Amino acid sequence: MNSTKPEELFEGAYPFVHLMMQYRCAMQEVQTKLEVLNTELSLDQEHNPFESISGRIKKPISIFDKLKKMNLPVSIGNIEQNLHDVAGIRVICTFQKDIYILAEKLCAQDDIRLLARKDYIKNPKPNGYRSLHLILEIPVFFAEGKKYMQVEVQFRTIAMDFWASVEHKIYYKKAINCNTAQITEKLRLCAEHINGIAMELEDISKEIEIQKEYGCPEGHVKEK
Repeated sequence: MNSTKPEELFEGAYPFVHLMMQYRCAMQEVQTKLEVLNTELSLDQEHNPFESISGRIKKPISIFDKLKKMNLPVSIGNIEQNLHDVAGIRVICTFQKDIYILAEKLCAQDDIRLLARKDYIKNPKPNGYRSLHLILEIPVFFAEGKKYMQVEVQFRTIAMDFWASVEHKIYYKKAINCNTAQITEKLRLCAEHINGIAMELEDISKEIEIQKEYGCPEGHVKEK
């Protein structure tokens, strides 16, 4: 299937729809793995590692636009070989430590292949964006046989997701005629403040865990 217009993706509808079905199945496989980990790891701590999980399949117009930016014709082959985020999962965690624990446990599973990792938490983007991105490959068993499919997983804390959601609404489909460098710096500073608060809350959580395990420090009396 080749095309120069988004609507032409549907001229050979079955191959495209079939491929999207395969990506959706791969997304469901990874999502199930994460939900199992969330349930298991919650037994060892007093909160679930993640607050929410959601998945999405990239829309045809987005697939078309991305391939055109790459100067590639729209085809089934180019979608599979050059796009790594057709199937995407977003995991929202309470704390940063939960992100790294989940990512480590997920990637350690023997049927998961880690193809790429971008840590924008330790190395934020210039505008302050923070998230851990993983490109994974997983085998999915279809009626015609096993096929390896790629899924992108993004991990964020609640604080990171709040900032990213607001930033997206500010910029989405808006023409910007003002000083973008100034806006970028303001966004970066907001991200720094939000992340600082999130890290303080994580430290408080750690202190409470230590007190529960070893008792209150000298001079402090537990409230009844």
